[in-house]
Amino acid sequence: MESPRKMDYSREQARDIHSMARTERLQEHKPFLLRNLPTVRQYMIDGKEIDAKKIHPVLKPVIAESEEEMIFRWWNLTWWSLPYERAYGRQMRYIVWDEHHNAPMGLIGLQSPILRWKARDEHLRISPENRDYWINQSLSAQRLGALPPYNYLLGGKLVGMLLTSNTIRNDFQVKYQNKQTIIKNRMLPARLLFMTTTGAFGKSSVYNRLKFGDHEIVEYIGTTKGSGTFHIPDNLYDKLVGYLASQGIDTKRGYGSGPSTKMRLINQALAALGIKHGSYHGIQRAVYLFPLASNLDKVITDNAEPLWYNHEDESLANFWMKRWAVPRSEKNSAYKSFKTQSVIDAMYAELD
Repeated sequence: MESPRKMDYSREQARDIHSMARTERLQEHKPFLLRNLPTVRQYMIDGKEIDAKKIHPVLKPVIAESEEEMIFRWWNLTWWSLPYERAYGRQMRYIVWDEHHNAPMGLIGLQSPILRWKARDEHLRISPENRDYWINQSLSAQRLGALPPYNYLLGGKLVGMLLTSNTIRNDFQVKYQNKQTIIKNRMLPARLLFMTTTGAFGKSSVYNRLKFGDHEIVEYIGTTKGSGTFHIPDNLYDKLVGYLASQGIDTKRGYGSGPSTKMRLINQALAALGIKHGSYHGIQRAVYLFPLASNLDKVITDNAEPLWYNHEDESLANFWMKRWAVPRSEKNSAYKSFKTQSVIDAMYAELD
């Protein structure tokens, strides 16, 4: 099959390409955003209110139908230029919360990874026949980053560090022990061995030289090919699936089908209409790996027992405070100029 032509986009062009999908998501969730704004606003904080030396980060798990879930969802929709996509398969969500200032600092949204991913599989030397075994012991960070004004204080580095915390690894074990896989209906070890995420517009400075103690927390392992689904509006996707169903083609979606299924259905439907490579948008993203065991390579190639990193939440937070947050606050006071009203005004402008 003919390969799609590689496209080179600047960061500004990539943001523009994402803007249509982002606006669609905001319009779709407009009632939710407006209805819950008063509650979310209670926990917003202006930069001038922050005492950097008193920030106290903690991980708050997001429980379904809780206030934390509403806050997570509101910021997930409004803050990131990369549009929200519905999560698939296994899901775990956290808010990084500043207990001292009673404000959200960042979001961690985890989901089942893509089954086939060249950069990841080649780097970890995962063979095709064992791919699902190892991938089901990992998660992909669909949303990972800091909220304002903590982003001015390099809060993104804290959120990245907390992705490797003992808390998340232990929560995974509790949540998924004795659970069977959907597709092959088998039991797998309830171990969270590694995480992956991508940089929305190429390599991210947030993950550059991100260390805890004497070891690096994250590795850059390559780039994506430039395929995905964000550029296909949801209403168009539903029509494409309806067209395939009318032709007697299996269009199973939902839990167990995964993000790869959406790409396959888009490609299949558009190909039937004479459009090749329908899922190709040409924006290549940097791929990052967060190993949770120091011998991850040996675990995968030799089935060795994992030598887990011991990353306590409080230790990670204290390291971030001393290494990045406090020094940045003393060198650069830009965070003090942030006003919460700017986020609200930007939301109203997009909704209009």
